[in-house]
Amino acid sequence: MKQLTILGWGSRLSAPLVLIALFCGSGCGSASSAERQLATSSTVGASAQELSSEGQAWLGAAISHGNFPDLRWPDFSDYSKHVKRFYEFNGDSLWWIKGMEPTAQARQVIALLLKADLKGLSAEDYDGSRWNDRLAKFKPATRQPTEADAVKFDLALTVCAMRYISDLHIGKVNPKHFAFALDDESKKYDLAEFLKDHVVGAGDVAGVLAQVEPPYPGYLRTIQALQTYLELAKKDDGEQLPAVKKAIVPGDTYPGVTRLTRLLRLLGDLRADANVPADQSIYAGALVDAVKNFQRRLGRDPNGRLDAQTVADLNVPLSRRVRQMQLTLERWRWLPDVYQKALIVANIPEFRLRAVDKDFKIEVTMKIVVGKAYGHHNTPVFSDTMQYVVFRPYWEVPPSITRAEMVPHVVRDPDYLANNGFEVVDSKRNVVSTGTVTPEVLGQIRAGKLFVRQKPGPKNALGLLKFVFPNSYNVYMHDTPSTEFFAKSRRDFSHGCIRLEKPADLAAWVLRDNPGWTPDHIRAAMTGTATQQVNLAHPIPVFIVYATVIVLEDGLVHFYDDIYGHDAALDNVLAKGYPYPW
Repeated sequence: MKQLTILGWGSRLSAPLVLIALFCGSGCGSASSAERQLATSSTVGASAQELSSEGQAWLGAAISHGNFPDLRWPDFSDYSKHVKRFYEFNGDSLWWIKGMEPTAQARQVIALLLKADLKGLSAEDYDGSRWNDRLAKFKPATRQPTEADAVKFDLALTVCAMRYISDLHIGKVNPKHFAFALDDESKKYDLAEFLKDHVVGAGDVAGVLAQVEPPYPGYLRTIQALQTYLELAKKDDGEQLPAVKKAIVPGDTYPGVTRLTRLLRLLGDLRADANVPADQSIYAGALVDAVKNFQRRLGRDPNGRLDAQTVADLNVPLSRRVRQMQLTLERWRWLPDVYQKALIVANIPEFRLRAVDKDFKIEVTMKIVVGKAYGHHNTPVFSDTMQYVVFRPYWEVPPSITRAEMVPHVVRDPDYLANNGFEVVDSKRNVVSTGTVTPEVLGQIRAGKLFVRQKPGPKNALGLLKFVFPNSYNVYMHDTPSTEFFAKSRRDFSHGCIRLEKPADLAAWVLRDNPGWTPDHIRAAMTGTATQQVNLAHPIPVFIVYATVIVLEDGLVHFYDDIYGHDAALDNVLAKGYPYPW
């Protein structure tokens, strides 16, 4: 293939000067003249894969600098090593331009970038509004495109394509930035090789890039729901419902009935053919059932009352619901690649656990109680592997809880530990005291030389079952004697561990491959007298996740409160633009 010779790149404009021209901006006098010379350089011949030596020098300098002002987000230093390797694979020639025309694959990639919003991303992050002008330069109505046009187009598309593929596959922000123990590093693509091997020559680029997305059904359903809500946000007029001083109950008058009817129909909670009261000032009939549907989707008590919380929920702009979906999709992308095995997922804001088979069919589901949203008791976000179950466990009281809660009780009542089934042990778990705590023993507890644990039994804080997936947080799942909390809609009451509504059901599921561990055997072990550990025949992956939007198999979209502020923190980081923390 012949080497291109472009007079505009010639000796009068060296590569360093070109770089100065591109990166100084209008404040540098020499830069503006250099930029004008680039723009008026000679046209390229029929084949445009190879570059002149000056073109190669400019491309190499731009890549080394890791900054390209033509981009919406100019700093691509976090991708520069991938971009460098990508062009080295092609002998520092262009990939997306042939015969001075963008390739079919280039146009397919651009079409996908322009629809990034449908994936919970932003088309503008991938230069959405700039591609028409770039493509127009290759329609020579008034002038022929130049090598500078070609190089800029090629580099811009390479950077945007790499960002898009990476964002779709592993998300924009490393979850470790938020102290989430999820491993995204192992998922990373070699982006240079991926583009070279799978994209630049692909017949169906959309089909290729569909494979980089998480294959989890919940993710795919959220994508579909997002597209629906994007349309709903366009249709809704955003009118706010009137505030209420006291709850509106069925039969009451309410000035917002007309807006309420319109909104609930838009959201699908009120069927289009539902009969509503002829008197548009009365809150009654099908409207009440529709409000219950809405409350249920938000994890509220579905009482049908228009109280302050319900009105506030209804007044959340649909654009904000769209943003919740976008943030949730980012979190889906943090999860490991598909496991060809069963797994357990506990979603913190939803206060729910699901055990699914290798095809993601839900086999066990239950309510959970998670760490308090105040007092530094947040349940951490992480993944690990469940190894064993303990029947009738001891509760080894963490030192922080001993100091903050146990010691004050003992100071007031030296018999507190004995009266509540606790005992004092040494570092080897030898029992030191089961009765009245003496001042000497209390002093050693305070000094961290002695420890407190609760004896097994139905009053034990861990109940009769403990599920262990060893981790640095010392977080586990367990039974609880405090079952009253499961009746509440908001269930953040623990010190960080996860309390289970139906522990025996989960035990039967995790021990299903352990011979002899039938439901009857499990119940006998729970009500017996011995503490016993049972190792799982097959360890099971456990994901503790944080998603404020869940779309279930029925297609209903459920929204949950950002109880720990994790959505707000992620939103703030994403608002800063590239490069994101990694």
